[in-house]
Amino acid sequence: MAVASCNILTINCHFFVFIPLAYEQQILKILTSVGERGISVSALAIHICNLNRTLFVQPDLQEVKTIVQRYLINNSKSAQSLIEHCERRGYYRLNTGNSADARQLMLMFQDEPDETLEVQETPVRQDLSLNLFEEND
Repeated sequence: MAVASCNILTINCHFFVFIPLAYEQQILKILTSVGERGISVSALAIHICNLNRTLFVQPDLQEVKTIVQRYLINNSKSAQSLIEHCERRGYYRLNTGNSADARQLMLMFQDEPDETLEVQETPVRQDLSLNLFEEND
């Protein structure tokens, strides 16, 4: 009998959520890019879901939203937390005012080159094919 792995474990009426390291890094990178205005939990979950979507793997949006929401709640509890609530309900941002770790993340992700924005120059290729209809003198 095979036992399926589960992302959410219930132990002593406390909820523990397994958050893949890739999700955590992606959440922090997105929060860094949105800056002071913050982002909603739903929009962040959609971004994470799209980043992890492949031809063969389609993550469940509701499951990803639950994971993202738990991560944000657990990491925004105190004033020195890495993440803080925005003024709008359901919006979060990095806590750059009180957290030195958040300021360091902002510097790390801003200095990191973005692979999607790199434009590679392709050399101009010379046409070496023969023209059959042109007369040579």
